[in-house]
Amino acid sequence: MIDVTAIPAFDDNYIWMLHEGEHAAVVDPGEAAPVLAWLTRHDKKLTAILLTHHHGDHTGGVAALRAAQGHTVPVIGHTLDTHRLPPLSIAVSDGDQIPVPGLALTLQVIATPGHTVGHICYTGGGLLFCGDTLFSAGCGRMFEGSPLQFHTSLTRLSLLPPETWVFAAHEYTLGNVHFAAALTPQDETLQQALANVRERRARGEFTLPSSIGWERRHNPFLRCVDPVLALAAGLKPDAAPEAVFGALRRAKDVFRAP
Repeated sequence: MIDVTAIPAFDDNYIWMLHEGEHAAVVDPGEAAPVLAWLTRHDKKLTAILLTHHHGDHTGGVAALRAAQGHTVPVIGHTLDTHRLPPLSIAVSDGDQIPVPGLALTLQVIATPGHTVGHICYTGGGLLFCGDTLFSAGCGRMFEGSPLQFHTSLTRLSLLPPETWVFAAHEYTLGNVHFAAALTPQDETLQQALANVRERRARGEFTLPSSIGWERRHNPFLRCVDPVLALAAGLKPDAAPEAVFGALRRAKDVFRAP
């Protein structure tokens, strides 16, 4: 049985630990200290490091983690980004099936360009580790990809089974649900979701993981075919989904929650 634990890092990052028995793998360790402390506290041995993309808040702890483990822990990342990631032990591509060292879990690689062109996600065992591609009720900023690329990436993720748990890399849910609710203020389901998320954050609770089913209903970036959202984005109701995505992403970039 694979367990997943969130380790908070920086202001709003989550480093995800996958663990089973005495072994653990880590996804996107932006800093090493909290990971090493967790491994010591729970008496686990680190057996793998999985990276979704090259940004420093996802990779900054890799060198120190490997050094602490005698440089034996394999690092897994996208072959497209070998020049921007820490040195990789296993370079993967879209569709690859990766047995996670030390764990009884195989993850499939899904290429999800948009936030960066070399972004990948990992899914398997009912889990999705999606880095900065998919957030709860939102998505990452479009730093390197195109609206068509990003929309296509999110569509691929939305086709996963609805019960798939979504382990995103940042605690952005409150701001994202604020934005979604502002787009369609008549949507009572979103208004209720906003109230629920406010309460959870006021109690200091994590809002992740979410699920693919929840995201399909609440995440505007997964509903770009909806004419209501096209109108909310200032476009015609039959606008192309990638155009709706681009307009929504630009609006989110400047949105400030009340």
